Amino acid sequence: MNQQVEQNLNEVKVIVFRLDSEEYGVEVQQVKSIERMEYITRVPNTPPFVKGVINLRGVIIPIIDLRSRLGIAEKEYNDSTRIIIVNVEGVEVGLIVDAANDVIDVPVHAIEPPPKVVGGVEAVYLRGIAKLQNRLLILLNLNKVLNADEKKQLEKFGA
Repeated sequence: MNQQVEQNLNEVKVIVFRLDSEEYGVEVQQVKSIERMEYITRVPNTPPFVKGVINLRGVIIPIIDLRSRLGIAEKEYNDSTRIIIVNVEGVEVGLIVDAANDVIDVPVHAIEPPPKVVGGVEAVYLRGIAKLQNRLLILLNLNKVLNADEKKQLEKFGA
């Protein structure tokens, strides 16, 4: 039992998703669910990266196009497009991603601080870079993806 607890402290469980040709990850404990793309109701006077809201099992959830937020060129949604429902400091938000691939355990020792810019994404949004055997995983810091004002604005949708 203690060995398993020790192993859990040395690894971070991460949901892997794709934006363009890059693989990103967010910690599993921040993810509520992964949903197929669905109709998004536009909301006026929101930042361009906020695509609107969805009604997910009776809960109104603001939806963010993560490509747009991170400064990556937007593209058409397709059958692989997913909405990852995450909890960012108490606010539920949906993140549109190109595809959600899998769940992996990332050894803590494999995570390095992010360089200033990775694939055009500013380091402020990043927790680190995980170097695994044959892949490079960009770990997002969800608490930085939205600033305090944006979180307050998005909280109003869920009210």
